[in-house]
Amino acid sequence: MEEGFSYPAGGVAVVRREALFGRRRARPTRAGRAPSIGSFADLKVGDLVVHQTQGIGRFEGLVSKEVLGTTRDYMQVSYRGEDTLFVPYEQMELLHKYIGGEGTRLDKLGGTSWAAVTDRVRGRVKALAGELLRVQAARASAEGFAFPEDSEWERELEESFPYQETPDQDAAIAAVKADMQSTRPMDRLVCGDVGFGKTEVAVRAAFKAALAGKQIMMLAPTTILVQQHFRTFKERLGRFAVRVESLSRFSTAAERRRTLKDFATGEVDVLIGTHALLGAEVRPKDLGLVIVDEEQRFGVKHKERLKEFKASVDLLTLTATPIPRTMQMGLATLRDISVIETPPSGRRSILTHVGPYEEDLVARAIEKEIRRGGQVFFVHNRIDTIDEVAEMLQAFVPGARFVTAHGRMPERALENVMRRFLDREADALVTTTIVESGLDVATANTLIVDRADAMGLAQLYQLRGRIGRSTEQAYAYLFAPLGATPESQKRLEALMDFTELGSGFAIAMRDLEIRGAGNLLGSEQSGQIAAVGFEMYLRLLEEAVALAKGQPAREEQPPPVIVELALDAYLPVEYVRDEIERVDLYRRASGVHTLAELDDLAEELQERFGELPEPALNLLGLSRIKLLAREVGATAVNYRSGTLSITGVTASVAAPALIRKATGGAVVGREGRVTVNGSSLRPVELAEKTLRAVQQAVGQPVA
Repeated sequence: MEEGFSYPAGGVAVVRREALFGRRRARPTRAGRAPSIGSFADLKVGDLVVHQTQGIGRFEGLVSKEVLGTTRDYMQVSYRGEDTLFVPYEQMELLHKYIGGEGTRLDKLGGTSWAAVTDRVRGRVKALAGELLRVQAARASAEGFAFPEDSEWERELEESFPYQETPDQDAAIAAVKADMQSTRPMDRLVCGDVGFGKTEVAVRAAFKAALAGKQIMMLAPTTILVQQHFRTFKERLGRFAVRVESLSRFSTAAERRRTLKDFATGEVDVLIGTHALLGAEVRPKDLGLVIVDEEQRFGVKHKERLKEFKASVDLLTLTATPIPRTMQMGLATLRDISVIETPPSGRRSILTHVGPYEEDLVARAIEKEIRRGGQVFFVHNRIDTIDEVAEMLQAFVPGARFVTAHGRMPERALENVMRRFLDREADALVTTTIVESGLDVATANTLIVDRADAMGLAQLYQLRGRIGRSTEQAYAYLFAPLGATPESQKRLEALMDFTELGSGFAIAMRDLEIRGAGNLLGSEQSGQIAAVGFEMYLRLLEEAVALAKGQPAREEQPPPVIVELALDAYLPVEYVRDEIERVDLYRRASGVHTLAELDDLAEELQERFGELPEPALNLLGLSRIKLLAREVGATAVNYRSGTLSITGVTASVAAPALIRKATGGAVVGREGRVTVNGSSLRPVELAEKTLRAVQQAVGQPVA
């Protein structure tokens, strides 16, 4: 169900899990590891997947198979030539969703092409790793400015913030301050949904820099956004004698000359503007911090100019939907990243409608918003016909007040229109995508987008972020013709999938999937990413960087423990009905690294689905045995005809008396093997108790 409901007569209320707990967050990964793509993208039947040793195949779903008298679930993956691979849950870590563009060819199961491709990409990645290390070394060796710790004034600024900081916002602010107080120049990306408090992170960073006598430049992609930030910074910092100025199309020539002169002499502390700030005429006296809002809106030349700052000046980037390139850098742990996912208190998800254009629906949506005292954004991204559209809308809703705005309007006229809308002298703003970033209008809670299929995913997400910035329920109508291209259809479906608050990061991952992974440090890398998939590429890159640093490629993986117990071990369909949910749970069960993680998973299963049936208990039991065996150095655990054998432990250390007491069975020990027979325990219990006794005997704490 898409939303909950109440049925008072029956005394029933139904609440979706997401309404109570939000989208389940990605679980924390081990230190130094990039998060798995599986955390962000659900796997569906028909999706391409990458098997680390077999290559690219197509996921066909979960199948139950009986092998040697025991039932297990397997992931079925098809390959070229109608070959099929069945992957047991214990090996699911070897699989991940393919992200890297469309038109990819399936590999031949057991063929040599995949090994050849990975070898080729590994060679190309080595060269890239050298380049990355040179960039990092230049940054690490640069003498940055270490800002002092928080002062009383900074605490006063924090207390004047009119809202309660969210936990993620607090964490991002703390990370930025720690970066600024380090001698290494900061290069941090703060990713958070529109209206989730990124600007306040920037305000506090700017204030810290200003108190240390340094100047700040803030770049925004549009004039409207410059004006928005100028008002916010002036309001927050004005009372602390911090001088904030802006440069935009709205500035007169005299104002521009005066502002540039005062910035050059150090009288202006914070200068906010568009990419014009990167020009040669802007000469700060003592620059300490550069803040970039919505980096994806700047061109290649502007980004190259920004790179020059990275060596010596602290750089803070804010974005609601990080572009794939930026996100790749973040995920590959080549760039510091903070994600703000927790929404402000009282914020609601935006209800989103996608379908062909309907005049009646448009009229009803506008009338409904005006009736409740709100305002409307109508986005039509063609300047030559925008006035005709405004006249047509006026005919649909004669009582409404419409104004029009687009980027080719004279500066003063555009400023006047925007001011009229902000002052509520108009009910609806008919506009181009010029409003996609910057406008913060709490009363505007209906968005209508004409020809949404012609826009990018990040752009649509930004547009939708113009509404729903208060506690009012917001509505987005994205109209597209039925014959939209497959790619545009996927973009619109992604917006339908991610209507929850805090979906910006997930949107960026889906954008990565639709458009292909793009480039990391040059267009020549895109082909390498497409060849092996995004996650495999990151894995190879991580290995190459470690190798170039003279470190082991990855933390040494212990040899796999072979567990052979003749048990039915799976999640029954009647217990977890949703196939995608089962895939995710299998992935988690196979990927646990500690007994505590496994206990948490067992508790979650019981809370969500009820008492665990025996096959599910066996499934978790096998994972527990594998972890315990790894702890005591065992290489194999098998159970046949009432006898348990554990290979890889010595009889003298195993303390047969402890094992006999724990299991009630006869113990036979010889070099490298412990055998237990005659016990009445179930195989899983017998194996677990034996391994715990071995663990206790070698003096390790019993988990």
